[in-house]
Amino acid sequence: MTVFIGCGFAAKYLEGGGNFSVPLQWILGLQRLKQNAIWLEVLPASGDTARDHACVLNFQRQLRVYGLAGSYCLLYKESGGDAHELDALRCIGMSKRALRSRLAAPNVLLNLAYSLHPPFLLEFERRIFCDLDPSEIFYWMTKLDVGQRHHHEFWTIGLNVHAPDCALPSSPLAWRTFYPLVDTELFRRRPLPRRPKFTTIGQWYWGGSVEVDGDFPDLSKKHAFAPYLDLPARVAEANWELAMNLNADDPEVERLRGRGWHVVSPHRVARTPAKYRNYLTSASAEFTAIKGVDVRWKTGWISDRAAAFLALGRPVITEKTGANKYLPAESGMFFVDGAEEAAEAARRILREGKRLARAARDCAVEVFDSAKNLRQILGL
Repeated sequence: MTVFIGCGFAAKYLEGGGNFSVPLQWILGLQRLKQNAIWLEVLPASGDTARDHACVLNFQRQLRVYGLAGSYCLLYKESGGDAHELDALRCIGMSKRALRSRLAAPNVLLNLAYSLHPPFLLEFERRIFCDLDPSEIFYWMTKLDVGQRHHHEFWTIGLNVHAPDCALPSSPLAWRTFYPLVDTELFRRRPLPRRPKFTTIGQWYWGGSVEVDGDFPDLSKKHAFAPYLDLPARVAEANWELAMNLNADDPEVERLRGRGWHVVSPHRVARTPAKYRNYLTSASAEFTAIKGVDVRWKTGWISDRAAAFLALGRPVITEKTGANKYLPAESGMFFVDGAEEAAEAARRILREGKRLARAARDCAVEVFDSAKNLRQILGL
């Protein structure tokens, strides 16, 4: 049997080492399970031929680093529209003939974030929808068909979707839950830095939209971080850093620095998966604020980045989403509501760093390990 990982967000983001690391965890986990795995990446033409070529070369280069040069098919889509016709896609890596041969044999598709669309999608024998962003996916599923009719199974990292306190839009689908994946052999526990640092990586602005009670709340990190901007003053014995995608001349950079935050470019410090891991390793822990809709709806969302921090032996401070009850009592994760709780969590990490580092790593191995979660999804 061939297990295909369907993805459409890694190759097009030339500078996104963290983005690339998401499907990377999936395929490395499948290899640990001795599965015959192929990474199917869709790359839509951008209109900039030189950039598209650079994206292809970068994708291939990164795969070679992890011994995956023979385990991918990059589907270059030159025409517009959402439909995916295999005859209209250019195959790079695995040939179209070889791909069709695999599709004629037993196979399963793990379709990350609905990356592969019909009619090509319908050529897979077993089709599993893997949701990585429950608040947006569940919302848009009430408005549009985003694969509901074309998959056999539906899995989400919204750990709390079946709980009475979860306010996600109702869905007739039989959702099953899994934990965000981290390959605990690639992400290993590392010594803590000498100078304590709290950081995270992300996009400061966000263009997505989700309706909540007739309103469309601001889902950006800029908005989410507003209640926490005085953390550097509250816990001055640590460095507070943000690797946010901001132009150097953006006024937000100076505003954040004025509040005590060090701001760096994720395109510099986390451009590749290796740099991404190194950057996470440079921290004592993660602190991040998240989309308010995940807090409000109590989706149970935890980021794949948080799982990666834990695997490195780095605790995580994040906002409450209803996920805490699905983790061990000693998980290395602190779910907070407001700046004072976040500051107290940071002080605990500074006091109990080594013990919490062990708890974080143990939780990653027990709960978030990629092979364990993939075994559950595939029913192995």
